[in-house]
Amino acid sequence: MVDERESVTAKMCAFVRAWHSNKARQKIYDDYLAFDFMGKEEYDSIYDMISSGFGGLQSFSREDTELLIKEYIAPIPLSRIHFNEVRLADFAAENGKIQYVICGAGSDTFSFRNTNENIEIFEIDHPDTQRFKLGRISELEWNIPQNVHFVPVDFEKERMCDKLIAAGFDPDKKTFFSILGVSYYLTLDVFADTLRQMAELSALGSAVVFDYPIKTGDFPRRVARLERITEELGEVMRGGFDYNEVSRALYSLGFQIDTYMPPEKVQSEYFDGREDGLKAFENVSLISAVYTAGYDYE
Repeated sequence: MVDERESVTAKMCAFVRAWHSNKARQKIYDDYLAFDFMGKEEYDSIYDMISSGFGGLQSFSREDTELLIKEYIAPIPLSRIHFNEVRLADFAAENGKIQYVICGAGSDTFSFRNTNENIEIFEIDHPDTQRFKLGRISELEWNIPQNVHFVPVDFEKERMCDKLIAAGFDPDKKTFFSILGVSYYLTLDVFADTLRQMAELSALGSAVVFDYPIKTGDFPRRVARLERITEELGEVMRGGFDYNEVSRALYSLGFQIDTYMPPEKVQSEYFDGREDGLKAFENVSLISAVYTAGYDYE
């Protein structure tokens, strides 16, 4: 079963997308379906959780709650999903008919915002998380497009590769893999195993996009506080990776990095000149890599 801690993490990301889309004048990313998918009751419950100090004994004013969202919650999800979907759009424009695999799709609404029929979408998530999502889609009476496939995977018992193939995935077709917000809670060896499964499924020219926290550096207090917040929500961050070890892991699997955005680049690309106080996190990088070589999995 997916426990409450995991569901809170997914809800927080959905909340940020809805909050930003509804309130921001300068939108980094507009998920105009996020609020509808959550519903007002769920949206308000997450807002109340934040205003209580993430379930603690504190009580913040509305103004201070907004500052908490801007400082700790919004920057990472907004910048990474913008990076991901811009890269996806470019990839689709370059390659025509493609497949898009969303790992840990959660409350992602791309399947219902997408207007490009050349993108075959595979949403991967835990069976219970996916069951909840499908139930919510039914409640909203949203029609599931024919090019969208929901693929439940219990990662403790099943291989993502096997489940994707069974769902109609074509390993000979160029594919764009997205795995956002996952690396924070894994060791590099475990994260690399997921990348290895993607490589196993990849036709030449396929791509993968992910975000990751930097392991070392003199970071401001909000980095440490974010780690405490996620721990209180039941998700323990593992300390992050070094760029060199990430690039070596990708190279060993046949991937070549084509876009690397360190924190200062994320800041200049998405946050410079803003008037609302949003700033890039000082320890989060974004990467896009292309599969360029075969790999012996035996």
